[in-house]
Amino acid sequence: MSKWQKSDWRAKPRVQMPDYADAAELAQVEAQLSQYPPLVFAGEARALKAKLAAAARGEAFLLQGGDCAESFAEFNADIIRDTFKVLLQMAVVLTFGAKVPVVKVGRMAGQFAKPRSAPTETVNGVELPSYKGDIVNGFEFTEQARRPDPKRMLQAYTQAAASLNLLRAFSKGGFADIHRVHAWTLGFTDRDEAEKYREMAGRISDTLDFMIAAGVKGETFLQMSQVDFFTSHEALLLEYEEALCRVDSTTGLPVAGSGHMIWIGDRTRQPDGAHVEFARGVQNPIGLKCGPTISDEDLKVLIEKLNPKNEEGRLTLIARFGAGKVGDHLPRLIRTVTQMGANVLWSCDPMHGNTIKSATGYKTRPFDNVLSEVQDFFAVHNAEGTIPGGVHFEMTGKDVTECTGGVRAVAEEDLSDRYHTACDPRLNASQALELAFLVAEELGNRREEARRAVL
Repeated sequence: MSKWQKSDWRAKPRVQMPDYADAAELAQVEAQLSQYPPLVFAGEARALKAKLAAAARGEAFLLQGGDCAESFAEFNADIIRDTFKVLLQMAVVLTFGAKVPVVKVGRMAGQFAKPRSAPTETVNGVELPSYKGDIVNGFEFTEQARRPDPKRMLQAYTQAAASLNLLRAFSKGGFADIHRVHAWTLGFTDRDEAEKYREMAGRISDTLDFMIAAGVKGETFLQMSQVDFFTSHEALLLEYEEALCRVDSTTGLPVAGSGHMIWIGDRTRQPDGAHVEFARGVQNPIGLKCGPTISDEDLKVLIEKLNPKNEEGRLTLIARFGAGKVGDHLPRLIRTVTQMGANVLWSCDPMHGNTIKSATGYKTRPFDNVLSEVQDFFAVHNAEGTIPGGVHFEMTGKDVTECTGGVRAVAEEDLSDRYHTACDPRLNASQALELAFLVAEELGNRREEARRAVL
């Protein structure tokens, strides 16, 4: 077999990717990007792989979350800070529930491209290409905006670099101190509608107070003021991915320099397709979205292609079926993986299978359906004797009204108040944190059941 080359995907069938009108302009942009420094480095990707391996063994838990699609227009330090802040709060709550470290991975600094259900859309009799994310074309419904523009890749790179710079400062500069983070969470539970989460928040406070009273300081105290934070995105636009692919000077192996972790979407996971071909050759951790249509045979082929050495932490299977459908699909996939003896991390994406159209015309996701899918995910793994290793949410730190429900009780008639997403509806800060408390309860219950089984 010939050695993998980062351009090999070009000989494979491609889907969900734009057709650029000016091949020379595209080539110029790709050449320019290929000279830019990578956004992330191989050592960071290897560190994430080790942490994901621990999550697959039940020794850690993956929290992956962030924007549906990052925007050029909505790009500022406050938005990055607020999403990072909520992820930190969620991580503290999940750490308390699971009693294991939480691996924090953002859908940030690269989540610019989106697959769409149809290549075009029609408004008032006018048909134009669908919006595929700011790295491809513009959201405005005009012929010029919807024309794929390769120069947008350069702007995406610049924004990703700036986002990563700020995230690294936040994660290591004291902003992530656990006492500060928990104080924010106490502000959430002080609300009357969040009273049911106050008891758990109080127990977290007691734990932190005990640590201080016990004299925890020095290196341990420093570790509690810093976090490891990683970035991820769907590797949809392969010209961008190829241009940022580098050879690791330590191992001599290719690494995707666009983000620590990349994933393949449910619409682009064809075993002989371009996206699988590119992802199989880089050493980064890889995610694979698994929806209702994935067959057992395709899953086997994909696992063998994406993780031929059966490395721990290499492959995360991200289940996304929809509330009430997990039991129809997840058990057979778990049994397929078990029969193969494959090392995978199982994560739950309860967002993409639960999108509906409200009576008011807005796409939304009911909070109760999102929670139900998470609960079903845990229940199936408990029944199969396997490890539910993580969760994957589309969320924002902004106070948007895009998903209904939650303790703040966003109703369908409220959706128009602050509906800001360009693509899919996101959990707002309150809904995301509430979900973390509920997942923490599931993790705590699972831990208690395991303890009783040993006794």
